[in-house]
This record gives sequence, C-alpha cells and structure tokens, in this order.
Amino acid sequence: MKRIAYVSADLGVPIFGRKGCSIHAQEVLAALVRQGFSVDLFSTSTEGTPPANLERVRVHSLPRPPRGEPAQREQAALSGNNHLRQKLEASSDYDFVYERYSLWSYAAMEFARDSEIPGLLEVNAPLIEEQAQYRILVDRAGAERVADRAFVASSALLAVSGEVAAWLQGFSAAHGKVHVVPNGVRPERFPEMLPPSRPAPAGVFTVGFVGTLKAWHGLSILVDAFARLHERFPQTRLLLVGDGPEREKTAADLFVRGLSEAAVFTGTVGPEEVPQLLASMDVAVAPYPAIDRFYFSPLKVYEYMAAGVAVVASKIGQLEDLIQSGVTGILVPPGEAPALALALEQLLREPTLRRRLGAEGRKKVLAQHTWDAVIRRIVSLARLDLSISTSYRPL
Repeated sequence: MKRIAYVSADLGVPIFGRKGCSIHAQEVLAALVRQGFSVDLFSTSTEGTPPANLERVRVHSLPRPPRGEPAQREQAALSGNNHLRQKLEASSDYDFVYERYSLWSYAAMEFARDSEIPGLLEVNAPLIEEQAQYRILVDRAGAERVADRAFVASSALLAVSGEVAAWLQGFSAAHGKVHVVPNGVRPERFPEMLPPSRPAPAGVFTVGFVGTLKAWHGLSILVDAFARLHERFPQTRLLLVGDGPEREKTAADLFVRGLSEAAVFTGTVGPEEVPQLLASMDVAVAPYPAIDRFYFSPLKVYEYMAAGVAVVASKIGQLEDLIQSGVTGILVPPGEAPALALALEQLLREPTLRRRLGAEGRKKVLAQHTWDAVIRRIVSLARLDLSISTSYRPL
C-alpha cells in the first residue's frame, strides 16, 4: 500500500470543519483513501471529529502560532517549518507528499525534494494578495520568499483555476510546473430523487444559495433580484444555507423590503445536510459581483449541478468554462440584479427548461468532475501511475 503525507499548515482551514475549504480537504483525503492509499495528515487545525470515511487517516497535529501581534504570529508560523520537517522525517517512507499551499509553509515540499519523492502543492488562491488585501500581511517579502522556496522544491503546482494558474506564472520558480485541476464532487452524496429537508409549501418556487454569507458572494445582488421576482410572483421563497458576517446585513435588507417572511436562513450546516437542502430548491444561484480577479473554483456550483438543480450563475472566471449557458445552466452578467431576476423568472415560468438544465448539469459534472477523477489526475502528476492519462497540461 502506497503512503501519502497530506499537509495543511493554514490556520484558516479547519480540516474537519464545515467551511468550503474544509469540505475540499475532506473530499481529497477521502478520495485518496478510496483509491487505496495510506494517508498521514499533518495539520495545524485538526479540531473536531473526523467523518467516518476518514477514520483510517492518521492525524498528526502541528502546533498553532500563539495569539498576539500579526508580526509575531507570522514569525511563529514560519518557525513551524522546523517542527513539520521533524514530524515528516520521523514518519518518513512516503511515496509522495501532497500539500495545500499556505503562506508560511515550505518544509513539506523541501522534505519531498530531499527525499527524492514527488511533492505536489495544491494552490487554491493567490494567498499573498488575499492576505494583504483582506487581512493583515506584515512581512510580504517574507511570504514571497516562502512561496519561492515551496514552488522551487515542488514537483508540480496544482492550481484550482486558470486565474490562480496565471498568478503562479508570476513566479519564475513555477514555470513549467503548473497544472489546472478544478474542484469536484462525490456522486454518492447526491443520489437522484433525494427527499427535500426543507420542502416548500405547495406551489411555492424556491430560489436557493449555499455558502458562507460574505459580501463577495453577491448576497446584496441576490436579495435585489429576489425582491424583483417576488414582487411579480409572490409564491416564491429564498432559502439561504450557511452563515457568516453578512447575515445580519442580509436579514436587515430583506426586512426593509418586506421579505423576511419569504426568506429562510438555515444557519451553519454540516456537509451531510447539504444534499437534501439542495433537493429543497427549484433553482440554485451563484450571484457573484464583478470581481477584477475572480480566481475561485466554486465548490457550491459543482454541488448544485451534481444535485440536478438548475443553476443561475454569474458569467465570470471558471464558471464561464463550467457552465454552457442554456445547456447546463444559465449565465448572467456579474453584479446585475435585473438580469438575475429575469433568469429566475424564466426558470419559474418554464419548468421543462428548468428540469433539462438540471439534468444536463448533473450529467456533465458526474462525467467530468468527480473527486475520484481528480485524484487519478493527481496520482498521474505524481508519476505513480503513468498509464493514467490527464487532460491537464503544464502551462
């Protein structure tokens, strides 16, 4: 049995949590296990109980930087590389190392290089820019040096989207190593004819959203579009699955518009609850605003499609490639509530179209974007099985 070290030193990724990044990590780990690998997990965020399908994963907890000033936390996170290297060397004997890129971690990729085994680095976002823009980054030069060290030592860099791949091309150490590997789904989570957990009253059309309630998810655009739809078709409701910093603002916006009774907030839910909540929707939306650098591979949209729900999404970034408008979903200009409202009205009026889009979207995702297929491509990039072909070519 081949052994893999999976590393995540990002404090913002609780491996056994309920965030989108957590689900991503869990699905990659579970797919590795299903493919017959023995997996060791090294992470700074291992709180909680592993799901049943990860019980065989051996968990190695890494120290968390103490609370304090940002500069001190950055230095503490940087010093964590010594501990991680010692942990990896003590376990050793791996066939390859797979790491989720984080700002201050380079030890895993250097361990892989020095051990003469493949080191694959999964890059989900341009973290340096993200940290500098949305949070606090004191030592940007240090973060760039860490990125260079990790990229130089890696065998391959797995970008979650073309936009992330383009960011990676700004590092000379990344040239010739970048592969675009989008997100996926586990089909078993989304069986057909799944009963809804939040069924609507008879005759009520449900518009749904799943995700952390943050401004960049376009919640204000969604509320505006739903208000326009509800004014014309009162037998409609808005189902918001998830929680986050925009909940109070979103609830207040709905209240001012007289829509509180037409909206349902579920709060935070576990991944096991999502499929039946999707089954409670007639349409699922991803109403992103016009973001200059949209580098995401939205897990929610893959899951919407896997559930067979008709999708309306902003025409932006990777979504333009994933969704063929009018065939596997509907794309609308980002940030334009009137266009979103019109698309929702069309799907309300045309149930046959709605069912066709849902069925075609499900067909595409289950054929092309499963986690098992993602892992087979990853294994191919690790050169453990060169007989497995991949459509992801170095940029």
